[in-house]
Amino acid sequence: MTDLFAELISPERVVFAGEVRSVVLPGVEGDMTVMPGHQHLVTALHPGIVFAIDAAGTGRRAFVRGALAEVTAKRVTILAERVLAVEELTGDQIDAEILQLQTQRDATRDEATRAGFDVSIARLEEFKAGLEL
Repeated sequence: MTDLFAELISPERVVFAGEVRSVVLPGVEGDMTVMPGHQHLVTALHPGIVFAIDAAGTGRRAFVRGALAEVTAKRVTILAERVLAVEELTGDQIDAEILQLQTQRDATRDEATRAGFDVSIARLEEFKAGLEL
């Protein structure tokens, strides 16, 4: 028994729900690893990869955008506007995600908001380069 339950939910469906050993989240204040007993928090997530190790020890990865995570000592709930299996990602899809973020960044004059978009864009560009897409 792992004592940590994780859910990844999109508007269309529950993408994953089950026992996990740990979950790595692309938090807006930095990447974080959640394990059983973690302090309670709610955080927005950068567009990026959520990585979980399930109870059997198998790694599971998914791309999320527009996501919010709630963490308690025994549960991680991720609500995401968009979820894609990493294996389904193409270079064109990542480029489309980057373009959408650039459009949103260019539509605001708030420097803190723009900086947040810049970080998200850079993370996706780095991810794409790492996958050599």
